[in-house]
Amino acid sequence: MASSDRPVLAVEPREERGSRAARRLRRAGMVPGVLYGGSHDETVSFKVNDRELRRVLVDGAALIDVEIGGERSVPAILKDRQLHPVRDEVVHVDFLEVDLKQKIHADVAIELEGAEDAPGVREGGILDQATREVTIEALPTDIPESISIDVSALDIGASLTLADLEVPTGVEIVHEHPDDVVIASVVLPTKVEEPEEIESETEVVGEEAAAGEAEGDDSGDDGSGD
Repeated sequence: MASSDRPVLAVEPREERGSRAARRLRRAGMVPGVLYGGSHDETVSFKVNDRELRRVLVDGAALIDVEIGGERSVPAILKDRQLHPVRDEVVHVDFLEVDLKQKIHADVAIELEGAEDAPGVREGGILDQATREVTIEALPTDIPESISIDVSALDIGASLTLADLEVPTGVEIVHEHPDDVVIASVVLPTKVEEPEEIESETEVVGEEAAAGEAEGDDSGDDGSGD
């Protein structure tokens, strides 16, 4: 049983295999999943209540306790989740059991702060976030839910890179050239051709074509009258 203050996800081992079995589980309000790794290097196939899974995922904690069949609980991180192509629903989920004493790599979301105060935005520029996640290395207990960066000083044409990220103690960014990875920048809006200009050009072309047809009709009438 879990004894930490981490979110707990209760799952049940599953014997069902294949796409047809997975569809039956989903109709019953369950989501199939797999727990990888572990002290015994075992893979556990499980099923979990859809509402319970969404509760844990919405919570956003980087590290959770997966409780298997009410018998044992292991620390784990989210490895992958598959979404329905149309409905915003999780159809399969993968977790990775971790050793709390060993550093691991994890992808963490990057949050922008102070966007409305950026001079470039106030002058009509557009804030473009090019990088939304960063790969870090840390102990599982040190993995943050997200990393924030202040963009309130950005002018038009200015940008921030991974090298500008301030990460918590015990966390390292995994990238050889962080200066080359742009997180956010303020750019000028892209100019588009106004519809009025397109309509006016169409009208001119139409008038010229109509005039040409009219001239052709006049010449034809003169020839037939002779």
